[in-house]
Amino acid sequence: MIKEDPHRINNRIYGVPEVRVVGEDIETGVYPFEEALRMAQDKGLDLIEISASAVPPVCRIADYKKFLYDLKKKQKEIKAKQTVAEVKEIRFGPNTDEHDVNFKLTHAKKFLQEGHKIKAFVFFKGRTIVFKERGEILLLKFAQDLEEFGVVESMPKLEGKRMIMFIIPKKKK
Repeated sequence: MIKEDPHRINNRIYGVPEVRVVGEDIETGVYPFEEALRMAQDKGLDLIEISASAVPPVCRIADYKKFLYDLKKKQKEIKAKQTVAEVKEIRFGPNTDEHDVNFKLTHAKKFLQEGHKIKAFVFFKGRTIVFKERGEILLLKFAQDLEEFGVVESMPKLEGKRMIMFIIPKKKK
């Protein structure tokens, strides 16, 4: 199976009377297609179509293999700079003790410093649903303690037997 080139090059560029030529050591301008192709061949390089939708189409005079290599290198750099923010869950009960809250608070601080989003929720089992206020106070106090590390994205809201709140990390300067 032969892999199809992602760009049209040299004689594969067809149906265009003229092209805008760019490249190193080349005077940028609009040239008839045949002249642009001849310019590329004289230099021992390829005519690569960069933007087919432009009028006239934009072509670069360069070595195609080197062009592909540079393109892959740029894409790899962009991918390396991207960070994937995970959502870390922290679960409480309406009667969670102060020590346990502080323990989970240290974990939450670490998660926010690493750039993760936090989903803090209070889970109500059985009749504990009557302590909705306690759960909301617990979450708000938790958010207040994390104020210097993160920002509350959504205030606590009850969804079924869970009261959920999201906290996102503060932007680093």
